[in-house]
Amino acid sequence: MGIDHPILNAPMSRTASAELAAAVSNAGGLGMIGGTTRGGADWLRQQIRSTRALTNRPFGVGFISSFSNVDELVQVALDERVSVINHSFSDPTPYVAAARDCGIQVFAQVQSLEHAKRAADAGVDAIIAQGGEAGGHTGTLGTMAFVPAVVDAVGNLPVIAAGGIADGRGLAAALMLGAVGVSMGTRFVASHEWSGGSWEQTPLLAASTDDTIRTDVYDQIRGSEFPSGIADRVVRNAFNSKWEGRGNEIETVRNELQHELELAASQGDSSVMDISGGEAVGLVHQLESARTIVDRVVDEAMRLLRDNAAKYVDPTG
Repeated sequence: MGIDHPILNAPMSRTASAELAAAVSNAGGLGMIGGTTRGGADWLRQQIRSTRALTNRPFGVGFISSFSNVDELVQVALDERVSVINHSFSDPTPYVAAARDCGIQVFAQVQSLEHAKRAADAGVDAIIAQGGEAGGHTGTLGTMAFVPAVVDAVGNLPVIAAGGIADGRGLAAALMLGAVGVSMGTRFVASHEWSGGSWEQTPLLAASTDDTIRTDVYDQIRGSEFPSGIADRVVRNAFNSKWEGRGNEIETVRNELQHELELAASQGDSSVMDISGGEAVGLVHQLESARTIVDRVVDEAMRLLRDNAAKYVDPTG
């Protein structure tokens, strides 16, 4: 990829915009824009061009490719010749050839070994193995077991680890599992360049590792187009605690609950809204610049790998 550090920011829908992508790329990582369907094609084109104005480094766009109207957005990324397009929650096969024709690398984020093998067969350039510790939409498999299983299954194809990683310890561990790098979302939510609201960052910074919940409450209310087995890891609050496990009741009052979410979004009410956060929230304590985050994660990982090699490996054999 021509980058200095093996770190991506997760392409968080709506909130991983030009400022964050450019900052991560300028820090030596691979910045990713979240290609949200809510913004539309014009929004995405503007974000790509804004990123390009802020950095001359490689960057990419990620999509929730199970959404029915994603093809128009993918075409924008192709037209704009971004460095990478990442597909999540969908078979990437239909998208590989067109990207190759444009000189664009294709990544696939997967949540199962079956999907990893399918993505490898499709000819993607790298796989992001996302463990269930991740914030936002994710599967159930744990990162520690899932990442090396994917590494073993896909041969020489590069694997990037995601889920529960927020510091240099996580990066070092991922490299030892056979990954070539990491994708971090929760850690970059707590960055100055993240484009969400401060009312979304505050509960994340206050949360501990015990304070997230994997739920489909919000998807049920909104009718979101995610495949079976995928749910949303968010910070626990009064609203999702109240409605978790009450799917049948949600169906009967969906319109009212949709209105409640719309009102909460307009008011910045974190006691109701879905605040995406992975289990790594307990490792995130303050807002920092994306560059500070990248630099510290890399420095810590290098120190741990160097020092622990000397500590646990006998140099005399």
